[in-house]
Amino acid sequence: MRFPPTLPVPDEVLRIARKLTEAGFEVWCVGGVVRDSLLGLEHNGVVDLATSARPEAVQRLFRRTVPIGLEHGTVAVLDRHNTAHEITTFRKDVATDGRHAQVAFGVSLDDDLARRDFTINAIAYQPLTHEWRDPFGGAADLAAKRLRAVGDPAARFREDYLRVLRLLRFAARFGFRIDPPTWEAARAAAGGLERLSAERVRAEWFNGLTTAQSPARLLGLWDEVGAVAMWLPEVAKREAGSGKPVEATDRLPRDPVLVTSYLSSDPVATLTRLKCANAEIERGRRIAEHRAHGPDAASAVEVRSWLARVGPAADDLLAIARAQGRDTALREAVDAVRRSGAPLTVGDLAITGQDLMELGVPQGPLVGVLLRELLAAVLKDPALNSKPRLMQRARELHREAGSGKRHKDREAGSGKRDKDREAGSGKREA
Repeated sequence: MRFPPTLPVPDEVLRIARKLTEAGFEVWCVGGVVRDSLLGLEHNGVVDLATSARPEAVQRLFRRTVPIGLEHGTVAVLDRHNTAHEITTFRKDVATDGRHAQVAFGVSLDDDLARRDFTINAIAYQPLTHEWRDPFGGAADLAAKRLRAVGDPAARFREDYLRVLRLLRFAARFGFRIDPPTWEAARAAAGGLERLSAERVRAEWFNGLTTAQSPARLLGLWDEVGAVAMWLPEVAKREAGSGKPVEATDRLPRDPVLVTSYLSSDPVATLTRLKCANAEIERGRRIAEHRAHGPDAASAVEVRSWLARVGPAADDLLAIARAQGRDTALREAVDAVRRSGAPLTVGDLAITGQDLMELGVPQGPLVGVLLRELLAAVLKDPALNSKPRLMQRARELHREAGSGKRHKDREAGSGKRDKDREAGSGKREA
């Protein structure tokens, strides 16, 4: 691959680069924006810069900075649009435990590039002179659609085991093949994945699902390297059973919570292990609870009852049905119900709990019971959802509830009197 004469760089980045250069420091564009630009891919325009300036020098030069990682040499400079541009001092690793690295400053650009993970991420561009630096053949690997570690692959993975998962993410995102020595080193280093935090693993898994050309391929790579068994055992369990859910994975929306829940035999366990937010775990629970049972799309009553039952999970379940090629009739039926405005929740009813209490229903659990019974009636016949009709039905239900309670009280009182008589008889006999 030949480097282009220039690389598009935002004006704000040029201003930052010019100020560092005028102060006597080297500055280069590095990272994902450089790689993606060479691949002709869209990016977010936020350019990372590497510089010979130490963090304290960057903070002195720029008025608005955020010290987001001083121990690793990183300072964010805010431009006039409040966009943060990360500027990191040239560095090299001096110690690492496979999760965190201690770094030293005062090294060259080539030393800095040598500590990066893969050759395609070790390309630098000087935005003012338009010079390129590619000491490890990253451009050739981009042209060959090949992922190759910088230097010794085993050493790169020992420095940070998360790089194993990054390798898989890049392979699935770009459709690149993995260079054999890099792949063998990744497999050999996979045992170190258990030392990673759940948050870092989740970020890689979710990011991978979002960006992969084929989430199914990403899953296959995770499985081959041993990451599924270690971090997503419920996914392996479901795939080993009937149904082969992975076959529909590529047809799902690129929604990581949805895809993970679909693949997992126990979404709650999987999402909890990955330390997802409570709302995401609850979403997975609903998917698991309802995915095995859909309504008869030909029955409007069943569709309304199903929508009421599954609640917020409806669209997730419809997406799964679509991926499995069985959603046409159900989607049409759901759309028809939604267009009709039929009530599906207690909140959609034409009366409230306050209305029931004005009828004489005591405040407490009975209010909720009656509202749910009214909803069940309205799901069968939406025409019942008017205040007069629901109030009448509520009176009937309340009388029935009172009658039932009086009957139970009479039975309880009769039973108590029988026991008292038996106890009195026993005393006389004694």
